[in-house]
Amino acid sequence: MLPFLREHAADPGRVHSDGKITRVAIEEAREQVAALFGARPREVVFTATGTESVNTAIWGAVTRATEADGSARPHVVTTAVEHSAVLDACRRSNVEITEVGVDRFGRVAADDAIAALRPDTALVSVQLANHEVGTLQNDVPAIAAAAREQGVLVHVDACAAAGHVPVDFAALDVDLCSVTAHKLGGPKGAAALLVRRGLRVPPMIVGGAQERARRGGIEDVPAIVGFGAAAHELAGDALEREASAARALTDRLARDALTVDDVVQLGDPEERLPHLVCISVGGVEAEPVLLGLDQRGVSVHSGSSCSSEALEPSPVLAAMGVDADKSLRATVGWSSTDADIDAFTTAFPEVVAKLRALRT
Repeated sequence: MLPFLREHAADPGRVHSDGKITRVAIEEAREQVAALFGARPREVVFTATGTESVNTAIWGAVTRATEADGSARPHVVTTAVEHSAVLDACRRSNVEITEVGVDRFGRVAADDAIAALRPDTALVSVQLANHEVGTLQNDVPAIAAAAREQGVLVHVDACAAAGHVPVDFAALDVDLCSVTAHKLGGPKGAAALLVRRGLRVPPMIVGGAQERARRGGIEDVPAIVGFGAAAHELAGDALEREASAARALTDRLARDALTVDDVVQLGDPEERLPHLVCISVGGVEAEPVLLGLDQRGVSVHSGSSCSSEALEPSPVLAAMGVDADKSLRATVGWSSTDADIDAFTTAFPEVVAKLRALRT
């Protein structure tokens, strides 16, 4: 990214030599992102964030349906455990929404989602993996196939899955797919919406013809280059190696956490993202546990990564029927080591015991 922060600052939309340098860099990054996610380069539309990608997909699909029939109020099918970007984007789009429920692991059943389809359904939006408990939604291909048979557009939110499990846009056979850079080691401020070849959805951000008139606004060249570099680093079998290393760490973390009385794992303990573990701690609320761990140099989180300023309980955990106030989410990354797990294993039982003693 550094050359594009220090030297090559030209607008990639210009035809002069400096502009061509940044344009080539963007197109190389587009090829790298496409390769990682099983897409064609022209199917990659760069956005600033995963949230923007999600909003672009939902707004575009709903607007497309409305333009086709101005008198209709489109129907959208989604699930009760989607990221707030999906749920809020649906709610503000003046659509009729069916939120499909989930089981105790946070998994939606294909039959339930398919049963929610109607003749006026314009879009199905379903995540590939849950962002809070890590559960993999293995029925996404079946849901997508049924929706496509009925002429319904399908959007998959793969932001939480990207860089941790394989995401193959072509194999999923969906219309739209959201991915983001920071989940796979790239910079914050870069993401993409994968748009099936031949599908035209109205752009949410207008005012320029960038991204082949699919997303207006000058491109953030350094961020896009960083996204491409991160995607390239995971090419071949690198993703599998990273996932295997992460799974070994989180398996150990979960095993050690569950030795503490009245601690349970939330989400599917096996069919989950390899880098993420969500647990529930009985007898105390999550926030003081979080703060106690933080004082000992261990950073964990309660609820989703975008809920630190929210006052409402996690809708994901509520849909699963568990107490959101007692949940902790721990993740590992490419810099995590066994020493980090040692620190958690030492600190966690001490913090929990101290807090429980204060309540007696």
